[in-house]
Amino acid sequence: MKLYKNKLSVLMLVIAVSAGCTKLNEGLGNSNSFVYNATGGSSNAAGVLISAYGDLNGVFHGQDQLFSLEENTTDECLVPTRGGDWDDNGVWRVLHAHSWDATHGQSASVFNNLGALEADATTVLASSPTPEQAAEATFLRSLAQFYYLDLYGQVPYRTIAGFNGIDAAPVMTAAQAVDTLIANLTGIIPTLSSSNQNYQASPNAARFLLMKVLLNKQAFLNRATPAAADPSDMAQVYALGAAITGYTLTTNYFDNFGPNNGSFGGPNTGGVSTELIFAYPNNGTATNANGTSNGGIDARWMMGLHYNSWDQNNTYGSAGWNGFSTIADLYNAFDATDTRKGNVPYPAPNAVGVSPVSGLNVGLAEGQQFNERDTIIKDRKGNPLVFAPTVALTETNVATLEGDGIRVMKYYPDYAHYTSTASNQLAFFRYADVILMMAEADLRGASGGSGDALTLVNQVHLARGAAPLATITLVNTSNLYDPTTLIAERQKELYFESWRRQDLIRFGAFLLPWALKTADDPKYLLFPIPATQLIANPNLKQNPGY
Repeated sequence: MKLYKNKLSVLMLVIAVSAGCTKLNEGLGNSNSFVYNATGGSSNAAGVLISAYGDLNGVFHGQDQLFSLEENTTDECLVPTRGGDWDDNGVWRVLHAHSWDATHGQSASVFNNLGALEADATTVLASSPTPEQAAEATFLRSLAQFYYLDLYGQVPYRTIAGFNGIDAAPVMTAAQAVDTLIANLTGIIPTLSSSNQNYQASPNAARFLLMKVLLNKQAFLNRATPAAADPSDMAQVYALGAAITGYTLTTNYFDNFGPNNGSFGGPNTGGVSTELIFAYPNNGTATNANGTSNGGIDARWMMGLHYNSWDQNNTYGSAGWNGFSTIADLYNAFDATDTRKGNVPYPAPNAVGVSPVSGLNVGLAEGQQFNERDTIIKDRKGNPLVFAPTVALTETNVATLEGDGIRVMKYYPDYAHYTSTASNQLAFFRYADVILMMAEADLRGASGGSGDALTLVNQVHLARGAAPLATITLVNTSNLYDPTTLIAERQKELYFESWRRQDLIRFGAFLLPWALKTADDPKYLLFPIPATQLIANPNLKQNPGY
């Protein structure tokens, strides 16, 4: 039985509060927080740690969870209503159009699921863990708190001593949360094992998350008008990135997401990624190597595939959900030679020039769709199935509504384990992002910076087959797709990886107009606190405008 369940509110945890002090971190080995079992830890600690890792499954894999809040609110993703499909009372349309309100169910669900992750991680810390178990739990708790801060601007928590309490949970302000995350992540880096696999918290995973905290620090503190970055913070970002070693840019970009990205795929499933710093360990079986259940990685292709996106003989039964799309501006932003654009066979063409098994191309899938025999696929009304650049939030033309919208097939289907036990690892942290964060720190004035931002960006740019850039700046607010800007390069490298909303806010571009969204209210820089949480916990305060 899990001990953390709170009958009155979601249990949200973290660290002991020192009177009059902004930092709330419970440092490792602090006798006022918890006691390690240096000889092996309790069986409860080990079991709950597996549960905490398992909590990453739903909140990260689900198409209507963190992915939706971070992507559908941006210029990268939208879910158009197609006739009677994907209406769902408008929950998808309002995200892209920035017109959601305090009753939005996805925002409430993510809030609750982050609480489960935070609660399990704190339960580990209250269960006599070993130093390694405590460090891993602190990382997972920090990850939950990072997303609370990112999405909601405030962080409810429980102290270790009060992890199983039923009183109202304390809440950290943005400033307190930033200081806490910095202190805790810095504290666990020496304790985490460098031999941990990429599905476990490691020193490099902690460094990566700390880089994110420091880069977003000023935006977290004041989203509407962030202060200039502190040069010492940017210097730390650069140094942390330089310390992340042992990775190289993957030769074939889409091997970072293919069925064999974690070396668990079978024949003809692509190569192994050399970039995965932290990932969910889907391995083609029901139970993963760390004891967690296989995740729902199939959502990454099902949400974009058409119902008929199959081989000629319909071997696999029903296909996708025909929902999620992207806008033409993203598709058109890529150089002709940029391999990240995709719309190419994967992992290799067969005799008739299309991908094996289904004929589906990987990447930004556009144009007429074919099966593996090079036969035209049709929609349910018998029209040729064409993934067209044109798309609207509400599609009404019966001849095109099922095909409109370029689809994002970044994670190529694992046809050997199509749904419940697919072997694609879900990439949380990738090495290419490290390089681009270092470039950003340099551009933002890292003290003692080396001035090598352009070299760093071109390291990624050239590896993806694009022409070298002659100059690089942070952002052009008159053109979000300006190829000489870092925000454009980050989009090309990281599209559909749940970083775009955070990037747009940090670069001061989230409130700008883009396709199917006009300029909007600053209240949308944060999501609302769910009404049930406000009732259960008076320490939470509704965000302005809701």
